[in-house]
This record gives sequence, C-alpha cells and structure tokens, in this order.
Amino acid sequence: MTASSAAHLVKGRAAEDAACRRLEALGYRIVTRNFRARGGELDIVAIEDGVLALVEVRYRSRRDFGGAAGSVTRAKRARIVRASRELLLRDPELARLPARFDVVEVEGDPGRPRCHLIRAAFSL
Repeated sequence: MTASSAAHLVKGRAAEDAACRRLEALGYRIVTRNFRARGGELDIVAIEDGVLALVEVRYRSRRDFGGAAGSVTRAKRARIVRASRELLLRDPELARLPARFDVVEVEGDPGRPRCHLIRAAFSL
C-alpha cells in the first residue's frame, strides 16, 4: 500500500466516523458499517423513524466538480443498489422496512469536517 492510498483510507474512515456522529445526532440508529457484498458496498446502514437508510458517505476537501454528492455516479449508484439487494436478502427483518438511499457529504478539513445530509438522494 502506498503512502497516498493509506492517507486516503484514513481520511475515508474519518469521514465515515463524522457521518455516523452526524446521523446519530439526528436520531438515526446505526445498524452496520461497511457492508460488503459481491459487486458493491454500503458505507452505513441505519434506521431513522422506522425507515431503512442506506447511506453513501462522500468526502471531498473542496467543492470542485460538484462537491461530494456530485461524485455519486450512475455506476456507483448501481453498486450501492446491488449491495442493498444483497443486504435485504440476508436480513429479512431489514427487508420489511421501507428504504431510501441517503448521501452524507463530508467536506473540509478531516479534523473539523462539515457534514451535510441529503435524504432520499437517489432512487432505483
């Protein structure tokens, strides 16, 4: 692993930690993090008011090129949907809940990040 990829992983983990803190402050209950399935990954799986929130965390140090939310491409959404389907097949309790796809934009200095939640950021 190169120094730059290690730094990227550290920043990504810090962004996910910040996103979890923000979601919990808003009343979300975190179910799991970094759910991996063939063909995709879910950064955060949470429940808010009886709704399953499948959350993608996007970190950017600057708002260039549309900021963090703008980086959730069609291909990335497809991978998130594939992972979501696998999660719901594995966990019938979660499958009973209505679900939505949220995005948390984490921007700025990793030591003092700003988090912006976009509920129902995209759909199937």
